[in-house]
Amino acid sequence: MSMAELHLALLSSGPAHGYDLKREYDAWFPDAKPLPFGQVYSTLGRLARDGLVEVVETRSEGGPERTVYTITVAGRERLQAWLAEPAPPTATGTEDLVRKAIVALRTSGGVSSVVAEQRTAHLRTMRALSAAPSDGGDLGARLARRYAVLHLDADLRWLDEAAAALGEAAPTTPGGQS
Repeated sequence: MSMAELHLALLSSGPAHGYDLKREYDAWFPDAKPLPFGQVYSTLGRLARDGLVEVVETRSEGGPERTVYTITVAGRERLQAWLAEPAPPTATGTEDLVRKAIVALRTSGGVSSVVAEQRTAHLRTMRALSAAPSDGGDLGARLARRYAVLHLDADLRWLDEAAAALGEAAPTTPGGQS
């Protein structure tokens, strides 16, 4: 995920300070890991250094001082270029799920338990996502949640195939021995 471009997108609706960006990000992606404040401010610092955002004011609203940022023309151009470029497919086999199954297959022979535990974890997460509140009609949040559920479903289908394949072949060690 490109955090720089996400920050630019969050600023595209108007000037904001880091707390606003964090709160908005967390609302856009309610099922994702919350955005850490440190990451917000370090990303804003890099964007300002690169001329993609600029500081418009620093204010204190009865609390800590807050720096307000706005997106620049160059920042809008970068955001549009990022949006126009298709995201690369992630089917590389380097996701942790695949790595763990292959490592278990090649090292311990405990791949069946790894597959079973992963399947249980995926089903638990799918149930939680399906039972989550409707997000008050927020289409973006619903789409993000649906993507997550469908991705988990695809992983489950792969896990089923892996379990079936394990029934057909004995695990091999890295040296090629059964």
